[in-house]
Amino acid sequence: MRKQISRLMAISMVLLLLPVPDWATCGGGGGGGMGGMRSSGPGGGPGGTGDEQVYQVPWKLVKPDDALTAGGLVVYWFPSSGEEFQRSSLRNSRSLSLYASQCVTMGVADASTSLGQKFLSGEKLPVVVFAKTDGTVISKLENTKGFLKVEQVEKLVESEMKQREEAIKQQFKAAKEKAKSGDKDGAIPIYRSVLEEKCLFPGKAKDAAKELKKLGVDTAVNLFDAPVMDAAKSARIESVMKRGLDAEMNEKYQEAERLYNEARHMDPADPAPLRYLGELYRHHLGDWDKARQTFETILAMPADPLSRAVALHGLGKMTIHEGEFLKGLRLMEDSVREYPLALAYRNLAVYWNSEGDAAKADYYTREATRIDPTDPYNLVFAAAFLAGNGHGDEALKIAAENEALLPASYNLAAIYAQLGQKQKALDLLKRHFFQYERYQAVRTKEMMEARVDAVFASLRGDPQFIALTGAADGKLPIPQDKQMPVAAPAKM
Repeated sequence: MRKQISRLMAISMVLLLLPVPDWATCGGGGGGGMGGMRSSGPGGGPGGTGDEQVYQVPWKLVKPDDALTAGGLVVYWFPSSGEEFQRSSLRNSRSLSLYASQCVTMGVADASTSLGQKFLSGEKLPVVVFAKTDGTVISKLENTKGFLKVEQVEKLVESEMKQREEAIKQQFKAAKEKAKSGDKDGAIPIYRSVLEEKCLFPGKAKDAAKELKKLGVDTAVNLFDAPVMDAAKSARIESVMKRGLDAEMNEKYQEAERLYNEARHMDPADPAPLRYLGELYRHHLGDWDKARQTFETILAMPADPLSRAVALHGLGKMTIHEGEFLKGLRLMEDSVREYPLALAYRNLAVYWNSEGDAAKADYYTREATRIDPTDPYNLVFAAAFLAGNGHGDEALKIAAENEALLPASYNLAAIYAQLGQKQKALDLLKRHFFQYERYQAVRTKEMMEARVDAVFASLRGDPQFIALTGAADGKLPIPQDKQMPVAAPAKM
């Protein structure tokens, strides 16, 4: 793996210097599934037995001039190094993920910037600073032997939220007493102040709206239930989600659907089960109607940036396939603005390759690589660039070392097709369509994307390729100068 990591870093440097060919649509090579976050490599794909964490905290790089949600809170994490960030238990937490849906920004900050100068005073990194968005420090958490524990950060945030919630409860109680005594004019402004806290405390805001309605005040705002934060109930929900992910990783997709739905009903305010369901429908089951409905539900509710990004990417990917290219592009651009996903960056790179914009394709490929430079799926994806840019020997080395990576079969086929190894490319495409993909609804879309993908331009007139992709759904236009004859679906 060390050799692969070093090679990928070298590839990243090469990509900075290479012209990018017009080789792909926003098609089958981008990946997906497993909540939109998990690697497709060892331990993170079908048959994998990796660390099954389902509640990734949506940590985002926060810069000094970034705009933050007014009236919200921020957890600033100042890591000691990239290695500490990658290994930290702070990366996974259901409670922190849910707080990120409630106007609590989870921000990773550089201690050398003005943020470090503002919030740190000589503490040894890593350090967590909990603050208001106006810069007022609430509390600090220093490390023990070079590491912070997620339980400490959870306690830090939960303690502050409980204090604030208690204050809201007291306000609510005071308003209710005024209303009961007939002081309607005194009760209404207090209820309104509770309602204004709808982002941090959606449950209490919903209660305030009900009381205001009783007093004849129409609030006219969308309100939602608070997520389940009880420790015991939360643990049960997380257990169900982990079992769902395990089922998905082992290609038991209907069982995964059942378990994700079970978790969804255990806490309808939790966006994570919906995120995993949406990706399952989109990527594995090919039920795009359910995928679209699920993603739109996420966008209509209070949701953390990661869940929103996955939903926006999924909608964008499906929209592009259905021929609305610019609309789909905008959705995927919105996705990476919301939260940086390797999945979305890869598909943006694929899109801009198809448009012949070398600079943008290069930029998005490097961004995907930067998010996870050790991911073999990213490695193979980058190697497809090398194959089309005169670096075939290097691409072939990477392809050979990762040939067992089933989810990367499409991109592996792209490498061999560009290097003139037709039969190898066809064999890998066949593996992609009929071993990796399990449902015909997905195959028809992937076959269509392969037919219009420029990496397979050398195969477009080949009878085996035509037969292999014969079930293509016809939703994408094939370049007019390279029309394909009609063929019956291949029998596998």
